Amino acid sequence: MLELNKDNFESEVLQAEGYVLVDFWGPTCEPCKALMPHVHAYEEQYGDKIKFTSLDITKARRLAIGQKVMGLPVIAIYKGGERIDAVVADEATKESVEELIKKYI
Repeated sequence: MLELNKDNFESEVLQAEGYVLVDFWGPTCEPCKALMPHVHAYEEQYGDKIKFTSLDITKARRLAIGQKVMGLPVIAIYKGGERIDAVVADEATKESVEELIKKYI
């Protein structure tokens, strides 16, 4: 899983070819930490079809706010520099994340 930061977000997500999944998370977010192993497993399963990345929002708060991340967890899909879909907060279950991935592969 590619670790994002404010310096590489634009090149790795907004300028990337194809679909990019961004796992917005924080170290004090228990649901984020519970979801993370499943997201890593999906990367092993679907990583050849979609690019998997993660962003610790505590290290890039302005960037997260700029991407309209107001609560956690957020699993978002980007294409062509735009966020096109996401599962957020209570919607972000391992099942909903896999459904989200399957829509774009």
